[in-house]
Amino acid sequence: MRIGELARRTGVSKRLLRYYEEQGLLRPLRLANGYREYAEPDVAAVRRIRALLAAGLPTTAIARLLDCVHEDDARLVPSGCPGMVTTLRREHHRVTEEITRLQTSQQALGTLLTAALEQPAEPVPPPGPGPAAGPVPPAGPVPPAG
Repeated sequence: MRIGELARRTGVSKRLLRYYEEQGLLRPLRLANGYREYAEPDVAAVRRIRALLAAGLPTTAIARLLDCVHEDDARLVPSGCPGMVTTLRREHHRVTEEITRLQTSQQALGTLLTAALEQPAEPVPPPGPGPAAGPVPPAGPVPPAG
């Protein structure tokens, strides 16, 4: 099947499918005319890629783990691959640290927002023409016209 058919069947844009290929996640057959030719297993591979991305894995980790998981009803099931547990632990730790960092940012923003809301409202300038465009004349006496 061509890339458009794979995109239609998976709901993933052609652009993303090309990106997955660049990252080594998909390996379509290249025809003599340069067209990509995908096979039925690529449909399942795209579903697995999407599920692993949704789990927060970067494409570099997905490239190592993609062949280590299979689908069982809409659920990913890992199979025993060397390094899989280590990679999953490392990525779990990375996501946990990111969540902690985001929670710290959220608290800081909440504190700032609360303080901003406690301030008196700033007056809103009335609508109307803004300052005239162009250079600002120098201060001082105006030379006579003539």
